[in-house]
Parts: sequence; C-alpha cells; structure tokens
Amino acid sequence: MALLSSGEFAQASGLSRKALRLYDELGLLTPVRVDPQSGYRFYAPAQLELARLVTWLRRLGMPLATIRSVSSLPPPVAAAELAAYWDRVEAETAARRELASFLVGYLSGKDHGMTADTRETLTIRYAVRSDIGLKREDNEDAVYAGSRLLAIADGMGGHVAGEVASTAVIDALRPLDTRVPSGELLNALGHAVRRADGALHDLVATNPSLAGLGTTLTALLWSGSRLGLVHIGDTRAYMVRAGEVFQITRDHTLVQSLVDEGTITQDEAWSHPQRMLLLRALDGQHQHEPDLQFHEAQAGDRYLLSSDGLHATVPARDVARVLLTVADPEQAAADLIALALDRGAPDNVTCIVADIVTASGPEDPEDPEEALE
Repeated sequence: MALLSSGEFAQASGLSRKALRLYDELGLLTPVRVDPQSGYRFYAPAQLELARLVTWLRRLGMPLATIRSVSSLPPPVAAAELAAYWDRVEAETAARRELASFLVGYLSGKDHGMTADTRETLTIRYAVRSDIGLKREDNEDAVYAGSRLLAIADGMGGHVAGEVASTAVIDALRPLDTRVPSGELLNALGHAVRRADGALHDLVATNPSLAGLGTTLTALLWSGSRLGLVHIGDTRAYMVRAGEVFQITRDHTLVQSLVDEGTITQDEAWSHPQRMLLLRALDGQHQHEPDLQFHEAQAGDRYLLSSDGLHATVPARDVARVLLTVADPEQAAADLIALALDRGAPDNVTCIVADIVTASGPEDPEDPEEALE
C-alpha cells in the first residue's frame, strides 16, 4: 500500500503539519519512513485510525503524555483508562463548579447555596484511629477531629522532629473548630496554614537541632453544607458519594508527577523506589502553597482522611471496599487500620472516617479527639 506524504496524511487525518511534527517528536505518531535526503515524512494509511484517536482524545483535554500511554494500550484496556480519566475530570469539574458558584455568590453579595436553616440540618459522625505500625518506634502522625474540623498531619525529619512538626501544625488549626462563616472557609484554612508554617519556622529558629523538620497536612473544615479542604503533601482525602469512591486530593510527590506526565503507570508508582519523595510540604522554610478546594456536602456522603501509612500499604480497591460496605464509621476506621497491619504496616497509619448525616440522626460526639502522637 502506498505511503502518504505528511501533507496528504495531514489532510486525511485533520491534523496540521505542525501537530504531526510535535507528535513525531513525542513518539506519539511516528512516520514509517523519513527520506534521508529531503527529510520528508511518510505515513502508512493504517496510521489514520491512531491519528483520529489522538485528535479525539485531545478534544477531551487529555494531556499528550497521557494520550501516549493510552494509545499504546489494547483497546479494552485503553477504554478502561479513558473511563478512569473521565471520572477524574468530572470530579474535578464538579469541585470547580461548586467553587465558582460560591465565588459568584460571594462577589455579588448573594448566597447561592442552601439557606441557613437548611444547612443546619446536616451534621457529621466521625471516628478516628491511629496506630504506630509495626516498624516505627514513634508515631509522627497527628490528628484532630471535632464537630467542624477534621485534620491529619504526617511529620518527617527523624526522631522527635517529625512529631514536633505534625503536632505544631495540628495545634495551629485547632482554633478553626468553631462556627466559621461558610464564605470564609477557604480564607480561614489558608490563614491557618500560613500561621502553622510560621510556627515551624520559629521552632527551627529557636532550636536548630530541629532543622529539616516538616509535615504534610490534609484538613476539612465544615460549615453547614459547605466543606473547605486544604491539602499539602501525601496525606489524602477521599469522598464517597452514590456508591463511588473519589480521591479528592492529589499527592505532591515525585511519582505522582511522573504518573501525570505519563512517564510511569499507576501500577509502577506503587513500587517505585522514590515513591515517598515529597515535592511539597510544610517546613517553615520554602513556603509551598497548599491546594485549597471547596465542596458542597450532601447527606449520605462519606469522607476519609488518611496518612500515607494506609494508602501506601493497602490497595485502593480494598480501601474502597471498606468505605462502601462498612456502615459504622468506628468499625470502618478500625478495619482500615487492620488492613494496614495485616500488610506489615511499615509506617504509622492514621485515618478519620466521617459521615454526613441529617441532624435528626445520631448526635455529634460531645468532645473532639485530642491530637494523637
């Protein structure tokens, strides 16, 4: 079968010559022959199907690195990867839509959310569990759970320093466990994180032996039906809604960046030798910006906050199974810890399971949990 010149192939595929050159450089759509004298590129007619697939995936907004990975897979596997990608897009879009709605209301002076009376019909039931694990001598995780604030921090920096860092950050967030106006959730969280980072800076300044300390942080602040989320590092937050489990935070790690670029697969990330390397954390020195998100809660939602001692050890499918099938938050938290221990628990493991319920349901716990060391 005769080969097509780059111009003919561009016309037949609907791609520009510039796009063809780019896809060639990326190894995404390589010509079958390049004339050694003229440098002209020639393509096989059979490559038109791949070219059209690339065009369709680009229209979905899929990054080129991800397209390169997906397009090389067998069709059934590629279909599953595409479905997973689109689920993430829809979850992220929903979060942005909620934030946009809130900001429109905030800037216009109108409240586009639920009325105050309706919001107060929602409350949370939560359970907290933390375990030192089977290999560590100290628990560098710190956790706080109250009627309006849920927070997990995973410290680092060696003996004592990690524990000091995580506890200091949780202490800085404790004052938020009160009635924060829903319009101020993200501002309050952002301010508390800056205050926490400043506290870490002061700790190192007064005690140089703590140099190198740091901590991750994932926290939810609740007001009525609205949830503000702050996140930095590789602690995580998951949301369960309508029988589906969504990870609503993105790990700030080297391996996650490699997965995003398409350099490695999610399966390869699980066993990557540098899977623990953080790109962002709170350390009082580098002023890394946390992620801030806004979510509209619904009765029946469930949230999980966890340190990496859980998700770095227990497969996502097993975490999802517990969240979907164990109704009681206390039992769900206990089962998640047990799964980590069954798999050797090489790190501290901490989790908070919180259910959004109507106020006519079980009452809120009277006293918030203290930070666990």
